[in-house]
Amino acid sequence: MRSLQWFLAALGTLSFTLATPTRTVRWADDAASQFVSVQNGEFAVNGSKFTFIGTNAYWLPYLNSDADINATFANMSASGITVVRTWAFNDVTTIPTAGTWLQLIANGTTQINTGANGLQRLDRLVELANDHGIYVLFSLTNNWNPVATLTPSPTPLPRNFLSNDYGGMDAYVREFGETGSHHDEFYTNMTIRKFFQDYAQAVVTRFANNTRVLAWELANDARCSSSLPSSDDCTTTTVTQWHADVSKFVQSVDPNHIVSSGTQGFFCPSCPKIFFKPPPAPQTSATPGGTRKRAAGSLMTRSKLLKMITDERRRAARSASKRDGVKIRGRWTASLPSAEAKRQSSGVGSAFDGSFGVDSQDILSVPNIGFGSFQLFPDQNSYGTIATQAIQPPSFDFNETLTQGVQWIQSQAEAAQAVGKPLALTGFGLVTQGNLPAFVPFNATFPVAPTPSQNQRRQNANATFGTGITDAQRDDAYATWLQAGIQAGISGMIQYQPVNGTFVQNVGATGTLGVSPNDGYGTLGYVVTSLCAVICERVLTTSGLLVLDKTLSKQFFRPRARTLGKREA
Repeated sequence: MRSLQWFLAALGTLSFTLATPTRTVRWADDAASQFVSVQNGEFAVNGSKFTFIGTNAYWLPYLNSDADINATFANMSASGITVVRTWAFNDVTTIPTAGTWLQLIANGTTQINTGANGLQRLDRLVELANDHGIYVLFSLTNNWNPVATLTPSPTPLPRNFLSNDYGGMDAYVREFGETGSHHDEFYTNMTIRKFFQDYAQAVVTRFANNTRVLAWELANDARCSSSLPSSDDCTTTTVTQWHADVSKFVQSVDPNHIVSSGTQGFFCPSCPKIFFKPPPAPQTSATPGGTRKRAAGSLMTRSKLLKMITDERRRAARSASKRDGVKIRGRWTASLPSAEAKRQSSGVGSAFDGSFGVDSQDILSVPNIGFGSFQLFPDQNSYGTIATQAIQPPSFDFNETLTQGVQWIQSQAEAAQAVGKPLALTGFGLVTQGNLPAFVPFNATFPVAPTPSQNQRRQNANATFGTGITDAQRDDAYATWLQAGIQAGISGMIQYQPVNGTFVQNVGATGTLGVSPNDGYGTLGYVVTSLCAVICERVLTTSGLLVLDKTLSKQFFRPRARTLGKREA
C-alpha cells in the first residue's frame, strides 16, 4: 500500500512538473467544480489538478450481488485505484432468463430496460463507487461484437464473460442496417444513429448531475471494421465526423461531464482533416540569445513519421545482425478487409496509415472531445511504423515490442499536449504463458490457444500461435510503459484487467459462484500495486525527485486504508 502511495505521488508530481510551466496546482475559484473538468489542458476537480491510476472492469455493473460489487470496490480503494472504466451498455437480441440486460435490439426496434435488472444496476454501481471514493468512466458502446460461427461450436463462455459479449455497434447494424453487412453503417446510417442516441440519452441524462461519473466515452475502440467488414467508402473522416456529431449530442444533454472518444489512438498524418489545424509556429522568446520557446507537444507529421520509420529500420537491422532478442508469440488479429489491405500499400504501419479509419489527431481536435484516449495491446495490433503482413511472422522481438510501446505512449502524449488537452491510457496488456489458454482476442468468441481439438475446428487460419511471455517479462513491460507515461505527462493510466477471485456471476436466477472474467490479460489483483516500488525507484532516480512533498501528494490523491477482510500491510 505504501509503495502505491509513492507511485501515485510520483505520477502527480512528475506529470505536473513535466506538463506545466509553474508549480501552481490550484486554479481560480470560479473554475472550481465538483465535476471532473478540463482546465489548462489538464483534468481538474474542485479547482485542483486531478491525475489518476485506474482499472478496467467491464463486467462490474452486471454482477447480481451488490455485496460482490462492493467488495470489488473495496479492494480497488484499498489498492489506491481512483477510477474504474466499465461498460454502460448491455445489448441483447432476446431477453435472458436471468441476469442483467440494458437494451433489447430486435424486431426492428429497441427496448430499454429501466428495471431492477436494467439501468438501475448502473445506478447502484455509481452509488457504491461513491461510497469508496472512486470515479466511473462509462463507455457507451463497443466496436467489437462477434458472433460464434464455428461448427461444431466450442463450449460457450458464460454471457458477459468477454468484453465483446455486451452487444455494441454490430448489434445495431445487424438489426437496422440496409444490408447488415458493413460495420461502418453504424456511423452513417441515420436510423442506427437515432436508436443509438436514444439509448445514450437514457443513460447520460440519468447521471447528468452526478459528480462521481468522470466522463462519457463514446465507444470502445471505434474503427471502420469489426466483426463485420468495412465498406469501400469508410475513411478516417467517416469516423471523425461521427465523433463530432455524437459528442455534440452528448454534451447537449449533459453539459456537466467531459466526453472522450475511446479509440486505440491510431494516427494518419497523410489523411485529410476535418477539425485539426496545425498550431502556429513557436514565437521567438524574449530571453537573451533569442532562443525559441520549447513546444508543449510534437504533432504526428509526415516528417516525424518518416524519422520514426528510419529509426525502426535501423533497430531491425541491428536486431537481425545480433539475433539475440527475446522472442515471443505472434499477433492474433482479424484479417483485414480488402479495402483496408489496399490502403496499407503505402508501406507505412497500420497504426499510422489510416487503415482502420481512425485519425486520433483529428478526433482530438473535435470541439466537444474533452480529452484524448489511447490503448496498447501488441498481441492484437501492430504499433510499428513499417507495414507488415496482417499477421506477424511466428515470432517477434520482445525488446522491439517494449520500444514500440514507449514510442506509442510518447507520441500520444505529445499529440495531446500540442492541442492542449489531457490524455488517458485506457487499457494496455500483454498475454502471458499462464494466460494463453484463456486468451480470446477482442474479435473472437472463444480461446485461441492451439489445443489439438481447436486446431481441427478452426475454419480460418488467420492467426499464428506461440508460447506467450513470462510474468517477469510482462511486469518489466508494464513498468517500462507506466514509467514512460508518467514522464510524458499522461494524466491517467488504466490497467486491463484484474482478476479478483470468486464472486457471484449472473449465470443463474440467484447467481452461481464463479471467477472474475479473464480474456487472457487477467492479473491477480491490481498489478500496478506490485510494480510501484520498481517504477518509483526508476522515476525518482532519473528525475532527481528523491524527496516527495507529502502534503502535495495528499492534495493529488487520497489512497484509503479501508480493507476487505485480512490483507497484507
